[in-house]
Amino acid sequence: MIPAMDTPTPDPAGAFAALMDRHRSIRAYRPDPLPAGLVDTVLVQALQGGSSSGNLNLVSVVKTQDAERRRALWALHGEQDMILQAPLVLTFCADSHRTRSWLAQRGARLGFADLVSWHTAAFDAMILSQTAALAFESHGLGICYMGTTLFAMRGIAELLELPDNVLPVTSLVVGWPAEAPAQRDRLPATAWIHDERYLKPTPARIDADFAQREVRGRDRYLSFSPEMAARWQAHGITSLAQYYTSPLKYDPDLFAGFSADIEALLAERGWRRRPGE
Repeated sequence: MIPAMDTPTPDPAGAFAALMDRHRSIRAYRPDPLPAGLVDTVLVQALQGGSSSGNLNLVSVVKTQDAERRRALWALHGEQDMILQAPLVLTFCADSHRTRSWLAQRGARLGFADLVSWHTAAFDAMILSQTAALAFESHGLGICYMGTTLFAMRGIAELLELPDNVLPVTSLVVGWPAEAPAQRDRLPATAWIHDERYLKPTPARIDADFAQREVRGRDRYLSFSPEMAARWQAHGITSLAQYYTSPLKYDPDLFAGFSADIEALLAERGWRRRPGE
């Protein structure tokens, strides 16, 4: 049916663009509770509305709302206070345990206990988490991803009593925002959108694409505390790039240890099955 001329035409594309424009990582929250039933509704809709490899749904989500258990997560996540402020933490897990149990009960050949399956399940978890994040934001809620999940996988798995073939991939803090930060800048399209084939950036292209990031990122990190500028100077840091791989941020030596821990944990928790095992 053609709508009447005076009937407003819905603009889903415009609404989605506005939602994207409103995205912020919120790190300060009001303690107000979430509407009853909203979280489960959003998660069910997000799973239905997102993609899943083979439609196996190799993902589980653990909701943490209890104050004492959120404090335990707070300790594991580097004592980020937003975990104590917000009423909810969601831990998105790669999960082939449920699928393997189903296979065993049906007399099927067991699988999904290898590195490919870990990647598949981890990507399913990330797709679900991002779809859920957009849905929560559409309700006016704030969210923040916690990259610390990767560094605390073992402790989180133990706290949440995750069985073999289930490991945390990422976490979302969810609640009502108590701040309205400016939207963070991203790299320009010229840095990451390629036509037909990958074009290796020239030194001049790198300079142009990172020009604003160098200034805005440096200013942001130096604004964190009066001591930050002195710490940069003490470590001989003269650029944002140097900061990112310094002991103050993403230290490659420290990350090598984290990487080894993750590889060991994958093997311990059943994600590195070898032929014949």
